Amino acid sequence: MPVQTQCILSVKSPLGPPIEILKHIFPAQSNKPRVSFVTGLHGDELEGLYICHRLMQYLKELETTHPNAIQGEINIYPAVNPQALENSTRLWPFFSVDINRTFGPGQSPSLAVETSQALLDDLQSSSDIAIDFHSSNLHLMELPQIRIIKDFEKKLLPLAKKTNVDLIWVHPNADIFESTLGFNLNRAKIPTLVIETGICHRIHQDMGDQIFNGMLNLLHYTGTLNITPPSEKTKEPKQVQPDQVAMVQASHSGLFIKQVEVGQILKKGDKLGKLIDPVTGNVLEEITTSCSGLLFTLREHPLTHKGSPLVRIAKNLSEQ
Repeated sequence: MPVQTQCILSVKSPLGPPIEILKHIFPAQSNKPRVSFVTGLHGDELEGLYICHRLMQYLKELETTHPNAIQGEINIYPAVNPQALENSTRLWPFFSVDINRTFGPGQSPSLAVETSQALLDDLQSSSDIAIDFHSSNLHLMELPQIRIIKDFEKKLLPLAKKTNVDLIWVHPNADIFESTLGFNLNRAKIPTLVIETGICHRIHQDMGDQIFNGMLNLLHYTGTLNITPPSEKTKEPKQVQPDQVAMVQASHSGLFIKQVEVGQILKKGDKLGKLIDPVTGNVLEEITTSCSGLLFTLREHPLTHKGSPLVRIAKNLSEQ
């Protein structure tokens, strides 16, 4: 049976066409795990759209060339916040609401909450595993990574290790996470991986392709696909706890001129960049690293204020 497209929510809009959330369903050949891919919660995060595009292309081709390859149902939600996507904004326009802070109990009634609840209900009814794609903000470039809340570590780590990301960052729970899609799906006993990569408003094909290959590897690992992925070699991600992450922050306001790139392996004392004062022409600070490790977050927006994050480094075991 070929891919099906279903509208899970349609809301009238005063601006013309209705607001619709679509789901593409690749039907199963057996009772293997149902896997759902979600992207577009934030309208300025585009990496996930590219990854889902690649997944749909690949799966449509499989339906023709290997019709029995899809053993478990695969659901792709390619644009779950169409209003924000159309305006390329993180927040839902007009309401100025972050839809990824409207999930779960205790929310005040609103159109955004109605929309997020419809999405959550549909995912809960059709998923055994879910993947939620995100990008970083305007300031920071992120290496492909998965962030796991410690409460869900046991179930998620075996899946996360199959996704071809560079880093798995396990951190303690905090109140801010409890209204997110990923937290509420995990609380509902649906293992959900939150993947973050790149930077908003851009698409980095190399990172997108890396995660696309990781998703095929994950689908093969779960038995949802019974065909060997095109790229058999995947990365062994570095796993870190909160005390294994070093952050460097700006000591002054100024312009950050980077001298490194995300993904580099650093040695203690390596130059990260410098802070300059463009008005006076002075160099305010030469920035070096106090530890060795993997550079997985790097400031791309040069303008900084005192305390602005510049880099994050996953420290080597010997320095933890």
